[in-house]
Amino acid sequence: MTFPSEFLDRLRQRVPLPEVVGRHVRLRRRGKEHEGLCPFHREKTPSFTVNEDKGFFHCFGCGAHGDVVGFVMRVEGLSFPEAVEKLAGEAGLDVPRAGPEERQRQERRSTLAEVVETACAWFEDDLAGRAGAQARAYLEKRGVDRATREAFRLGVAPNQPQALRTAMHGRGIDDEQLRAAGLIKDDPERGEPRDTFINRLIFPIGDRRGRIIAFGGRTLGNARAKYLNSPDTELFQKGEVLYNLGRARRAAHDTGELIVCEGYMDVIALARAGFQAAVAPLGTAVSAQQVQQMWRLAPEPVVCLDGDEAGRRAGYRLAERALPVLRPGFSLRFADLPAGEDPDDVVRNHGAPVFRRILDGARGLSDMLWLQATEGRRFDTPERRAGLRRELDTRIRAIADESVHAAYREEMERRFRETFAPGPPRGRGKGRRRGAGDDRLSGGGEGARRSPTAVQRGEHRALLLCLIQNPAILEDFAEDLSAVQFDHADLDALRAHLVDIAGAGEATSAEAVWAELGRRVEADELARVFERDVHLDSPLAGMTGDNRETRETMQRVLATLGGGEPRRVLNLGGTL
Repeated sequence: MTFPSEFLDRLRQRVPLPEVVGRHVRLRRRGKEHEGLCPFHREKTPSFTVNEDKGFFHCFGCGAHGDVVGFVMRVEGLSFPEAVEKLAGEAGLDVPRAGPEERQRQERRSTLAEVVETACAWFEDDLAGRAGAQARAYLEKRGVDRATREAFRLGVAPNQPQALRTAMHGRGIDDEQLRAAGLIKDDPERGEPRDTFINRLIFPIGDRRGRIIAFGGRTLGNARAKYLNSPDTELFQKGEVLYNLGRARRAAHDTGELIVCEGYMDVIALARAGFQAAVAPLGTAVSAQQVQQMWRLAPEPVVCLDGDEAGRRAGYRLAERALPVLRPGFSLRFADLPAGEDPDDVVRNHGAPVFRRILDGARGLSDMLWLQATEGRRFDTPERRAGLRRELDTRIRAIADESVHAAYREEMERRFRETFAPGPPRGRGKGRRRGAGDDRLSGGGEGARRSPTAVQRGEHRALLLCLIQNPAILEDFAEDLSAVQFDHADLDALRAHLVDIAGAGEATSAEAVWAELGRRVEADELARVFERDVHLDSPLAGMTGDNRETRETMQRVLATLGGGEPRRVLNLGGTL
């Protein structure tokens, strides 16, 4: 029994090879491959490798080699058709039956591929000619030169409703083929078909092998839809394809890194800046199938969404969508871009080094889950904290893999404990070194004569606790913190210690800050300052996590204390 090559390619994409092999072999990731003991012969030293990107396994001991279908055939003793049937059932794919209809379908797909390729070449020629002047001017303004245009095979659809249709007719391609390829659609007003893309910059969309299967178009006029994609066809299913997948595949294999952007121009801008392993969904929310595609290129793709509220919400939706398909060793990370900027803006305005810092500082999926549940909310009552715990538990239930589910439950519980029972480590009073503020912390000296209000004390304690729990914020605001003074002597001494700790580069984690404070301050005195989780009416009370709202609130609080505006600090690991 034979199967269409397109079906087998789709099957291999849907069923991750390491997942199938991992049911029979304990695999360990080594660089870009996985390794384990070969299931086909006895060995004590691992010589069996799995290369997910290339889609094959190989044993250097016995020579066993093949793809996911071949592995199932060997390990379960199945025939080729039986293995295909089994894997197709797991992937939720209907197995095509060979016969006259299937052969006709394969021939039709081959013809459609030729039609799409012919249209792509025509779009390219128009961009290079007189009809492409406006589009070329737009691309030049966006920093896209001729070499980049040609590398991504960019084109243009003229501002004429039947330009492509007429040109394709001249090449022997009829309306039925054009409609099947998604290149024309019916126009009731005209009474005859018109082009799908009119007056648009054209972005060819390739499959995993780089073969053009569809197009995306950005309007060059005032069309209601800024971007338009080809409709789904036999060649193209929008929810299963990523823009630039074919090119990014090679780069991701070399670097082990994959960047996920929102749009075509982001991908192109990153490629020009040296980040070749970048892909983008096609104007819709990322699907579970697309996440699986990403994982075939890199175990932890970095998602770079626009630095605005819409981008943040898109990140939350993606995190939720990824939860059910998480598996050991595979996840997502999320990069925080400056407000109002996308990857294209960052590399053009700030340069590749800044974008690299953003990538390196990307937060994990668990951070996004926690941030989504806590951002902008206060948890200053037992009822609110109980609600948070229930919300987190509900989200975690979506994780199907038992080991990942357990790890997330443990992680969220740890965060909950540290956030709402954040007292300092105890028993560290011996062997401490005293700093400049120790006498004030003990209550002696000039500070002992002050009598500030309890409200002030609560506000200042909340500020200090927020800085301790978020070392990145502490480092970025250390200069502003050094310019203020608290009326309470013990709190002002802690403020001075935190400035010293940040300046010495010792604020590497919340635990490290607590430990360093424990070496500088008597444990009992430190515990007394933070003995209760009560911060009165402080705007920082209940705020958790290093996020935009916490940083903006910190700016306002420090501005009030210092009598001025603190410098603007972006969450980029530095100041722009």
